[in-house]
Amino acid sequence: MDIIKEILKDIPIPGMVKVRQNFRAPQLEDVADAVRKTLNDTNVLARINQGDSVAIAVGSRGLADLPVLVRETVREIKRVGGQPFIVPAMGSHGGATSEGQIDVLHQLGVTEGAVEAPIKSSMEVVKIGELPNGLPVYIDRNAYEADKIVVINRVKPHTAFRGPVESGLMKMITIGLGKQKGAEAAHAFSFKYMAEHVPEMAKISLSEAPIIFGLASLENAYDKIAKVVAVPAEDLETVEPELLKAAKSLMPKIHFDEFDVLIVDELGKDISGDGMDPNITGNFATPYATGGPDIKRTVVLGLTEKTNGNANGIGMADMTTKAVVDEIIWEKGYANALTSTVIEVIKLPMVLETKELAVKAAIKTCNAFDLNKVKAVRIKNTLDIGEIWISESLIEEAKQNSNLEIISDLQELVLD
Repeated sequence: MDIIKEILKDIPIPGMVKVRQNFRAPQLEDVADAVRKTLNDTNVLARINQGDSVAIAVGSRGLADLPVLVRETVREIKRVGGQPFIVPAMGSHGGATSEGQIDVLHQLGVTEGAVEAPIKSSMEVVKIGELPNGLPVYIDRNAYEADKIVVINRVKPHTAFRGPVESGLMKMITIGLGKQKGAEAAHAFSFKYMAEHVPEMAKISLSEAPIIFGLASLENAYDKIAKVVAVPAEDLETVEPELLKAAKSLMPKIHFDEFDVLIVDELGKDISGDGMDPNITGNFATPYATGGPDIKRTVVLGLTEKTNGNANGIGMADMTTKAVVDEIIWEKGYANALTSTVIEVIKLPMVLETKELAVKAAIKTCNAFDLNKVKAVRIKNTLDIGEIWISESLIEEAKQNSNLEIISDLQELVLD
């Protein structure tokens, strides 16, 4: 590495200031009460008979207040005489094993003790139909054999395709509850057709399985719940597109349209299915989704603890460190990539010995006219961008933006 250190030794690292980003951010004061209210106001609980076994599908994403959403749903189902249990609805996540999926739920705070219901995890599925093009539709056997099924998920823009429904209840019904086989089938024709296949496959599941309602959450730009809505199964196709529009209006963003270098402290599956949400970074793994800022180089400095070595998304970075690579458990990301058929996300970026060298390599290769005036932004992760760091050359632009507030003096970039 001596030659690399020599090449990069004179590359300047800019001073930075901390900036508060402001967003429109409605927020529920009492999430538990809001869950109870929507479940009762929509009368969806009337579909549960005394003694019914009720499978509650819970995914692998780091939803805000997920244990609260699940616990209150469990309590309300019990109150009307149902016997709820949890099924992991996360496709191939958790290494595509039943034990791995339980572990993912536990890391998200969904334990039997916390949500007051048992967890039944299995990768076994039942084929319940197929599309005219031959794509099979699967569903978790434990859920299928229950008397009723309820689905809980956040509605938000997807990271790899655009359509009337993206990430949300219908996708969880199709891919999450379909386990590894269902996820594989849904991705078989690539994300190019996902916007068409997800609702069509979900319709089959809704007609063939005892799904009675979904509980959707919308999150604000600060990763807090803005709204929860119980949606009867027969209304999902019409209601979810409207929820997606509302979710998009609440999405956070980096308040700069273009800059040279993005420094990301951590990526992880608990942050985004892509490790880093491309709606925030602008680095999409497929050509079927666009948005976000124009960034020349992206550096990833770490993995989240909860991702447990799954570095899905590292391929969208340009530079990372040897320490990050040493932490990666490749089989986990490979399982996701082989299922989704998107392999760009698990490719290796340039690997540098230290964080400083990784940042310097990004600056050197960003093709800025003056490297002493490089425009750089540093974020903790793509979920936590309420406060960010910006380089000195972006300060004047920040002062002109009413959504940005400089809250620190100029400081050296501290990487360790």
